[in-house]
Amino acid sequence: MAFHVRDPETDRIVRELAAAKGTSLTETIREACEKALADASLAAERERRLAAMQAVVDRVSSYPDTGVVIDKAFFDALNDE
Repeated sequence: MAFHVRDPETDRIVRELAAAKGTSLTETIREACEKALADASLAAERERRLAAMQAVVDRVSSYPDTGVVIDKAFFDALNDE
């Protein structure tokens, strides 16, 4: 399987990166794609976690406001202090 890069700028960048790293073009492309894939996976996981946290925030926000102040005095009162 082969890829043919028709964009001269892309070809230049890949060759420059390969030269800087001292690796072959194939290895350079593979490593760059692996990193991009890992970054995409991390971003998807981050979005999933943020959505899960937002669901918890939304659920807690829907609870009615009781007007009770939860502070040290409240907890002291629970323990008859």
